[in-house]
Amino acid sequence: MRLTVIGCSGSYPGPDSPASCYLVEQDWTDEHGETRTWRILLDLGNGALGELHNHVDPLSIDAVFLSHLHADHFMDLCGYYVMRKYHPTGAQPQIPVWGPPGTADRLAVSYDLPLGPGMHEEFDFRTYPLGTFEFGPFTVEAVEVVHPVPAYSLRVTAQEKLLVYTGDCGPCEGLDRAADGADLLLAEAAFCDGDENPEDLHLTGVEVAELAQRAGAGHLVLTHIPPWHDRQIALDEAKSIWDGPLDMARTGATYDL
Repeated sequence: MRLTVIGCSGSYPGPDSPASCYLVEQDWTDEHGETRTWRILLDLGNGALGELHNHVDPLSIDAVFLSHLHADHFMDLCGYYVMRKYHPTGAQPQIPVWGPPGTADRLAVSYDLPLGPGMHEEFDFRTYPLGTFEFGPFTVEAVEVVHPVPAYSLRVTAQEKLLVYTGDCGPCEGLDRAADGADLLLAEAAFCDGDENPEDLHLTGVEVAELAQRAGAGHLVLTHIPPWHDRQIALDEAKSIWDGPLDMARTGATYDL
């Protein structure tokens, strides 16, 4: 399984990165002996679709998994809708989009479309089930976490390797359950330790490092740093607690699990 950072800026696109979007790829041989690369996106925030072109053909994406419905995590689905509907090679096949309840209506309103058909002809909107489910070579579990809107941390497993993406959230039992046993923990660290931070909104570098320790994570990657914060502060906070492999997410970075 390979993770490529497409966008990692928090709250809005930054000067050197789009907002949240992560490409996950896995080669898989089906029951007919045919092998191909499956590609999914974890979030598709504003600015990310353009950057995706630098890495893969956006039409090769098999599904999109949304952590929650804030613009920096889903808004470029509007552009993706246009691409899939009006591409010069013709309208593209419908692909699944998993997300919180109400995702289809939210996207229709965002692009000033009537709710019917909205974007239903381009996307097969699905809500997350309880527990795990299969999609191609991936086993996925969406774990509910605390945030001002319904939000999920995502556990993605392929070939016995586990990628955990926290999405946006504050510390909570769901986050600990989601992170448990992660081979790679992709964790937002939007807040600075010691500030008067709102509860149930975001994590600090210290909180993320403590989470990685509790989870027994193999590798910690910090992401979703807002442009108004110094990324080095988040990295230093995490280093003060965590002595394992540690990186700051950047656009174009790849990780093989």
